[in-house]
Amino acid sequence: MRLMKRLVGGWTGWVALLALLLAPRPAAAGPIEDAETLAAKQRELIHVLQSDAPPQEKAITCKRLVIYGTAEAVPALAPLLADPHLASWARIALEAIPGDAPDAALREALGKLQGNLLVGVINSIAYRREAKAVDGLAAKLKDPEAAVAAAAAVALGRIGGSPAIAALEAALASAPAGEVRAAVAQGCVLAAEQALAQGDAATATRLYDTVRGAEVPKERLLEGIRGAILARGSAGLPLLLEQLRSTDKARFGIGLRTARELPGRDVTEALAAELGRTDSPRQTPLLLALADRQDDAVLPAVLHAAQSGPASLRIAAVGALARLGNGSCVPALIEAATGPDTELAQAAISTLAQLPGAEVDADLQTRLGQATGKTREVLIALAGQRRLEGALPLLAAAAEDSDAGVRGAAVATLGTLGHSEQAADLVKLLQKTANNQDRADLEKALLALSGRCGASCVPALLPLMRSEEPALRTIGLHALASAGGPEALAAVRAGLEDKEETVQDEAVRTLSTWPNSWPEDAGVAEPLLALAKSGKKLSYQVLGVRGYLQFVREDKKLSNEERVAKVKELLPVLQRPEEKRLALAAVANLPTAGALELLETATSDAAIAEDACAALVNLAGKDRPGIAKEQRQRALQAVVEKSQRDATKQRAETLLQGLK
Repeated sequence: MRLMKRLVGGWTGWVALLALLLAPRPAAAGPIEDAETLAAKQRELIHVLQSDAPPQEKAITCKRLVIYGTAEAVPALAPLLADPHLASWARIALEAIPGDAPDAALREALGKLQGNLLVGVINSIAYRREAKAVDGLAAKLKDPEAAVAAAAAVALGRIGGSPAIAALEAALASAPAGEVRAAVAQGCVLAAEQALAQGDAATATRLYDTVRGAEVPKERLLEGIRGAILARGSAGLPLLLEQLRSTDKARFGIGLRTARELPGRDVTEALAAELGRTDSPRQTPLLLALADRQDDAVLPAVLHAAQSGPASLRIAAVGALARLGNGSCVPALIEAATGPDTELAQAAISTLAQLPGAEVDADLQTRLGQATGKTREVLIALAGQRRLEGALPLLAAAAEDSDAGVRGAAVATLGTLGHSEQAADLVKLLQKTANNQDRADLEKALLALSGRCGASCVPALLPLMRSEEPALRTIGLHALASAGGPEALAAVRAGLEDKEETVQDEAVRTLSTWPNSWPEDAGVAEPLLALAKSGKKLSYQVLGVRGYLQFVREDKKLSNEERVAKVKELLPVLQRPEEKRLALAAVANLPTAGALELLETATSDAAIAEDACAALVNLAGKDRPGIAKEQRQRALQAVVEKSQRDATKQRAETLLQGLK
């Protein structure tokens, strides 16, 4: 950081330079800038480099030469390679300028510079892959500065080719242990990668073998092993298996990585065979490596592992089948899904839910029609997860199965998958059964289905309201509330007159919460207001008030003035402070003169006076369209006169002063 501050002349210059460097790079010169214009810009930039301009200006100029620079700029850039403050900026430009001139300048600097400046030049030569610099770089392999020798080794590896490789091989045998030898090994690996990419597997193999046979850091050794395997192709299989059998974790790890990369069906088959021979802790990671191979032969091996072996291996294999599997895996997965191992069963069900293909859907649906017991239960759950709507008739039949587990699964799946037709099926089942658990399951499914399908389910639900059993009529109320719509609301409203008091109670509760789910259903307002005014029980009146106020707050079709009017209509019937406070809350944030008047009137009610005062301060404290200044002053004056709380009164007085 100190160096950068010196470079650009303090923090101001640094900030300016940083802003420029982080700015989006200009696009390459387009047709609107002709050759003459570009040449003129370059001459201006060269002039800056050859002037007495401050370092930060020259640094920015170097960056601009990345775009505008040609061979003509090289003579101005080359001297900067020896400048500790500008060398890195000059190299950025030289690395980008095409042609032989930058390479010549860098080669010349290679023989003149030392230390970090020399390392920078070597890195630029490596970036440009300058083959003519190989001899100079080879000489630097014996430089007394380790950083220089190491940079030269890596550069030779990036350049590649026979001369560079020969220099690296010779140096690996004689380089001192430590940084330099590690870098020479890295250079050998880089050169080997190039050779392999160019189709010279023999040279790549020799280099990788040289690295793995030398005393080099473990990271380089592992790179050599991996490369030696890949360069040999299928012939590298014995070396791969050697790593997979090694007790060294790092070697085993590089073996797993290479197992994913080395192509060939014979390799896949060998790895599958190794899976059966290796010890248990290694089986799962080896299986996962095998599953990552792009080879059709992988599936049989993974499927076999899913059917046999330790539980951990089977679970891993079953999970891998989610992305590898197809219809051929269904039988084995169903067997696992219905077995005694809970964790394995869950993994198998999850995989069956994800297996792609219409043939899988068809297979599962066919099996569902034939299965019994636990298998049928699993297949029913899968029908829901895979959205097999063609299985709905089978599910309706399964909902009457003698097996409780099958019945429960079928009913639940009908709830998640069914339509209004299935709502009718569930209602019929409710009417037929007296089993409490079955009724609970059926109600849950009916609520889920009605909530999804909405008002289309109402005709199927109405028979419940005509049932002789109060419990079924109560379930009908719940389902109708879930479905919603005018017809459902009418049926719930009729429940207020039910002959059974418990059903009446539930109808009131259902009606009072109706606005929570259906705030747009304005038809609920009349019965709720009637309950609030004249419900035969106090609890009915309270629920009516709360439901009505909820409707007033939530119905988006009401204007603010209409909300205030409806609350005013309700106020005379409110007796308890709790409901009065709810009424105030319904208008407290409405920016209308009517709301302000209602709140001001409420300050005369001792039970809610302080709540009204607090609401008035909030509402009158801001200038709002539709509320006159005089109204705000009058409301705040009422607070000053009637509030018993010092904080509220003081705030009102402060606001009044601001309105004068």
